[in-house]
Amino acid sequence: MNIEIIKQFLTFIILCLAQALVLNHINLFGCATPLLYVYFILLFRHDYPRWGTLLWSFFTGLCIDIFSNTPGVAATSTTLLGLMQPYVLNLFIQRDSPEDLKPTIRSLGMAKFIYYTIICVFAYNIIFFTIESFNFFNWLQWLKNIGGSTVLTVILIIVIENVRKR
Repeated sequence: MNIEIIKQFLTFIILCLAQALVLNHINLFGCATPLLYVYFILLFRHDYPRWGTLLWSFFTGLCIDIFSNTPGVAATSTTLLGLMQPYVLNLFIQRDSPEDLKPTIRSLGMAKFIYYTIICVFAYNIIFFTIESFNFFNWLQWLKNIGGSTVLTVILIIVIENVRKR
């Protein structure tokens, strides 16, 4: 069995368990919840098959839905993020970059990785909280949830990426 598949599966398990057991219980200021499982989708290589990215993204969302009691919200949002991820990554890589480029701080650089993370997490949070609220009557709370969760998630991803870099 390929060592990359084992690493990917362990990352999947760790992020899903961390989200279900710890991070779902954090709600700062009533609006900011860290959604760290998005990091798993951000780590797919440039040459990873599109169907594989969509399948992993869907199963990530499905596991989060099962443990978080959010029927279909995370699965839909992660699948759409998995669909967007290769196109967003193409914005930040050079044309002559290697095909097996994995988006990390080391490979993209700090600024490009932060922009890549912010765009993906922000898009994910818009989709997630729009589907979750399913209305725009309390649009101020909707904006707070998107903004707070985006900031908290991006900070956690950058911290984890800096720890992994060493």
